[in-house]
Amino acid sequence: MKGNELVEMGFPRGVLPEAFQLIKILAGRGADGDAMRKVLEGVLADPHQAAADAELRPLAEGLLARPKSFQPRESPAPFRIWGEGLEPGSVQQMRNAADLPVAVRGALMPDAHQGYGLPIGGVLATENAVIPYAVGVDIACRMRMSVFGVENAEQALASPVRERLRAALESETRFGIGAKFDGGQRRDHPVLEEDWRVSQVTARLKDLAWTQLGTSGTGNHFVEFGLLRLDRPAAGLEPGSYLALLSHSGSRGTGAAVASHYSKLAEELHPDLPKELRHLAWLSLDLAEGQEYWNAMNLMGEYAAANHERIHHHVAQALGFEVLAVVENHHNFAWKEEHDGRELIVHRKGATPAGLGVLGVIPGTMADPAFLVSGLGDAASLRSASHGAGRRMSRTQARKQFTWDQTRALLTERGVELLSADLDEAPMAYKDIHEVMAAQTDLVEPLGTFHPRLVKMAPAGEKAED
Repeated sequence: MKGNELVEMGFPRGVLPEAFQLIKILAGRGADGDAMRKVLEGVLADPHQAAADAELRPLAEGLLARPKSFQPRESPAPFRIWGEGLEPGSVQQMRNAADLPVAVRGALMPDAHQGYGLPIGGVLATENAVIPYAVGVDIACRMRMSVFGVENAEQALASPVRERLRAALESETRFGIGAKFDGGQRRDHPVLEEDWRVSQVTARLKDLAWTQLGTSGTGNHFVEFGLLRLDRPAAGLEPGSYLALLSHSGSRGTGAAVASHYSKLAEELHPDLPKELRHLAWLSLDLAEGQEYWNAMNLMGEYAAANHERIHHHVAQALGFEVLAVVENHHNFAWKEEHDGRELIVHRKGATPAGLGVLGVIPGTMADPAFLVSGLGDAASLRSASHGAGRRMSRTQARKQFTWDQTRALLTERGVELLSADLDEAPMAYKDIHEVMAAQTDLVEPLGTFHPRLVKMAPAGEKAED
């Protein structure tokens, strides 16, 4: 019998090793397929009784350790909303998440919009369980800002220095699905010395991850030069104007494969979830599958950080710039944190940590400023804030509604040069970042603004992976 046959019978994939071991024992006795199926169906029907038999016990105990059938909770877990007039679909997705038996409490950020499972901009704390789709497809997507020690930042963004900046963006990273460097070039980083055998997915795709190290993906991912106007001291810098590099991307193809594998596995382990909760299937951290995903997710966090570090290192090296400060924060992740006196698993999908004094960058659009912020540690938000402006319409709608003439006119007005992008990333497709920031004054304190001047994103025609 094959694994798919056993899954069709109703066996979770997590107990297939025990099922195959039992099949091996039965085959050694000369049992045919029908006889094996009868025994297996008996164990599936009554694992408690089967556990009394020494030969059946491993499979029976494996079944008994699986998550129990879904039981609706008496009342939803509490959650709070920041911002007004949020997309109804995103609010409903947050309500769905609050119905999960493992949910403890949550929050919805002012940049929220509908996603898969948990809405983008959703924060959810759970009890000893991790939800792959509440982490997101692009695991550990993050922001990184490098501030350079360049005199007269405004002049550095003008010709002829601008040409050097443009050349560095074009040569020191790549954009697009499957993007890698020409001629088999590879970036090196200590993350490649980590144990990639924590999951069958990461073990299988380590070489792919290496080829994509230092690349930037598609969708809303970018690398851009701009002017950082610092109003207050931060990251060891005094107030003033600085040339800075800002990037946004995640764990590339390997992270997407980890998300896909464990999201499907979680759904298989919870076949009884109602349709509206299917993408919120969880993995218990008491189970091997949960630990595998947790370890793979954390490895992808290290890999995504390495990805940005390589981009920034090689751009700075190509230009001969001194790096004065670095600020980095990530989203699409789950953290073990203490809240209300207990350890919880806090998922931030399109939301960023905002603990007291924690620095971060909240981007706007290619035409609007990003904000350098310090977290205020608000308990009601689970110490979180928005991760950006948030879309106000779908990519399909943006392509239908806007034109390149409109987009270029706005960019020219704002002094932004666009090297490449798709029309679905037009600034008008996003919420007003100033309104988003005004809605979360109790979550973060702005310290300065970054104004894009030279922007590179994936070229038109690339499928979004954010």
